[in-house]
Amino acid sequence: MQLHKLFKTTDKKAKRVGRGLGSGKGKTSGRGMKGQKSRENIPAGFIGGTLPLYKKLPYRRGLGNPKQSPKTVVIPVAKLAAFPAGSTVDIQSVIDKGLVSKKSALKRGVKVTSDGSLAVALTVNLPVTASAAEKIEKAGGKVTSG
Repeated sequence: MQLHKLFKTTDKKAKRVGRGLGSGKGKTSGRGMKGQKSRENIPAGFIGGTLPLYKKLPYRRGLGNPKQSPKTVVIPVAKLAAFPAGSTVDIQSVIDKGLVSKKSALKRGVKVTSDGSLAVALTVNLPVTASAAEKIEKAGGKVTSG
């Protein structure tokens, strides 16, 4: 490494203010003469003597996050094979079989999706996706809601 082969740096050093008259930013340090802006500090929310914005706005206690609607519990078509042929599948029968918990099923709702296959004819009384309804009807069952 040789000094004349080093690259020159392009970043400029910050000008130090208030370091004498010959420095280019001495005495008043570029702040002008008198007045509020020339003095030490101004509060962050200061708007020239008028009522600050944070005092104009209403006082909100514990704003928190917006409430999000809970996602529905998804049951694949393949899990409906646990029911005997010709039976009706509704929210209560799904809870009784233990496919979903009572709390989550009643709070969030249940929906049948088309994951897997079904060979049992069932009457499904739950919301279903279009492709799930197709699979249920192909197996000889029927969809009454959804």
